[in-house]
Amino acid sequence: MTTTRTATAAADHELRVTDLGTVLSVWAHPDDENATSAARSALAATRTRELSEAFDVLGIDEHHWLDLPDGGLEALDPATPVARIAAVLDEVRPDTVLTFGPDGVTGHPDHRTVNRWVLRAIASAGVEPRVLHPVATGRAVEYDLAREFDMWALGGPRQCPTEKVALRLRLAGAELDRKVDALLAQRSQTEDLAAAIGLDRYRTWVSVEAYAHPA
Repeated sequence: MTTTRTATAAADHELRVTDLGTVLSVWAHPDDENATSAARSALAATRTRELSEAFDVLGIDEHHWLDLPDGGLEALDPATPVARIAAVLDEVRPDTVLTFGPDGVTGHPDHRTVNRWVLRAIASAGVEPRVLHPVATGRAVEYDLAREFDMWALGGPRQCPTEKVALRLRLAGAELDRKVDALLAQRSQTEDLAAAIGLDRYRTWVSVEAYAHPA
């Protein structure tokens, strides 16, 4: 889980990043800025180190590991992770929480599980943050890569029309450079894909992020 404060521009009907206040993001896996860890993988130490490098690039200095088994979240008793997330919510008191929607973006069971944990944690914590989920917006590059690399084999992200997008981040220049550098710092996760599609196409793909309120 990661907290951050930042700023950027937005369209008139969308939130601005400055509207978000303190942000807590809750994800799964080393390439998601973690709720879990790569405990089931021989690459665990490598991915932990790479993630630390990515945080250095981004200037993130607050991060909470749950240290749970990568790929095994669905089988766990949710009571402990829910309580730990709720404790962080009470400590950080975020204005906004970014996390997976029920679709898990790629349908991964760990992603879907984290969504359920966060909902339960918010219900039990003493805060009422805005919740935003990542969504797809119909960009051709998303569909092309999903087809080429079977990224949505377990299920794709929620498709969201423009008028339903609550927050859209459009990165260019130094901001995009920093995001790409942080992603490429996670070499065991990103190097092969970036090489396969070329850096320009990779940059285009990651230059936009879109979030929506829960459906």
